[in-house]
Amino acid sequence: MPKVVGIGGVFFRAADPARLAAWYERHLGIADLHKSVWQQEAGMTIFGPFSRDTDYFGRAEQQWMINFRVDDLDGLMANLKASGIAVETRAEWDSEVGRFARIHDPEGNPIELWEPAKG
Repeated sequence: MPKVVGIGGVFFRAADPARLAAWYERHLGIADLHKSVWQQEAGMTIFGPFSRDTDYFGRAEQQWMINFRVDDLDGLMANLKASGIAVETRAEWDSEVGRFARIHDPEGNPIELWEPAKG
């Protein structure tokens, strides 16, 4: 049976798309789509609908949250904090699948950072 083999893009509305794209490129290393295509490393991707009444994303009106796999959560968190970006961690977010942290982009969109468990 034919099937989807990966995520081809993540598209969302922004009040200031150019500014937001520059923020993602500067702080997370994701190239602006108008400059080049961001090449991901192969790895796990979770596609997981949540209950309509979940509070996991934050704001009740928030319909989505992106989760990025990272190779060095501690190093990335240090860089983000040095840039003045608030980083949230919670002990209950860390599990057998890895470690997690959360940030928000300048427009308030939640971003989950995930360092998968090794081995």
